[in-house]
Amino acid sequence: MNTPILSPFYFGSVEHYRILAQCPKVIIDLGEHYERQTYRTRTRIVGPNGVQDLVVPIIRRSGEKMPVHSVGLSYAETWPQQHLHAIRSAYGNTPWFIHYIDETEAVVMKKFDRLVDLDVATMHLGMKWLGLKTEVVVVEEYVEPSEQHLDLRTTFHPKKPLPPEIAAVGPYPQVFDNRHDFVPRLSVIDLICNEGPEAATWLRTT
Repeated sequence: MNTPILSPFYFGSVEHYRILAQCPKVIIDLGEHYERQTYRTRTRIVGPNGVQDLVVPIIRRSGEKMPVHSVGLSYAETWPQQHLHAIRSAYGNTPWFIHYIDETEAVVMKKFDRLVDLDVATMHLGMKWLGLKTEVVVVEEYVEPSEQHLDLRTTFHPKKPLPPEIAAVGPYPQVFDNRHDFVPRLSVIDLICNEGPEAATWLRTT
């Protein structure tokens, strides 16, 4: 696979980490224009009442195109506390929750000025959980695509089908699968709380 170019992401889906597990190097582009309703500001979990998107509010001037590295975080709402409550409700009864909640709380409750700093911090936390040693090159200027790159910045999107270059992860056991069946394309939080040390194996073998 050519070197993937990815947008920054908040925690990231299991497929984000499949890419990281399969590629020796990825590029995170912080110079692209910010777009709404993408993985940059959301991660998806499943709790007792079904699927829930955890969305990070930002500061931006309406109608103005902004490079993603200049987008600020808004703390006008108590979204960090809301996200942690939702994660606890969803995964508090999973076997591995207790091993990961403290680090999750530390990164969510830390006050970041920029969206991308939160995104990169959560990405590295997911990589730590999974034991991934992928080289991650974070670039502040827009990366021009080339034949050496696999450009996933617009095609890898929560509201679009997976790009053909990315195979879906799963199904793996989920805490509410007796109620909701298997739910695909969830946050790395879902995989790690349900599977613990075996999580990385699912990325490589399913």
